[in-house]
Amino acid sequence: MIKKNYSKERKSCRVIFELPPEVNAQIACVCGEFNIWDVTAHPMQRRKDGSFTLSIALKPGQSYRFRYLLDGTRWENDWAADAYVPNPFGGDDSVVQL
Repeated sequence: MIKKNYSKERKSCRVIFELPPEVNAQIACVCGEFNIWDVTAHPMQRRKDGSFTLSIALKPGQSYRFRYLLDGTRWENDWAADAYVPNPFGGDDSVVQL
């Protein structure tokens, strides 16, 4: 799930990425165009119930491709993303539009 909180001047947007406990993972990271797909740049915080959350400030007026990397081996999309686009690996990337 994605939540968006724009600044009053709309110069930035705090995007909150959330994963439910049903992903059944110990570690989750958000990887995307905003961090050059770095698998270590944005680790998510694991909650006691097994869900994950992470807040990132991004620039409005742009779209960003992203995916979740679970336990360092499993790529997952955000099925509540704004859009999906094919990637060069035969799958789709989630898109957040700001």
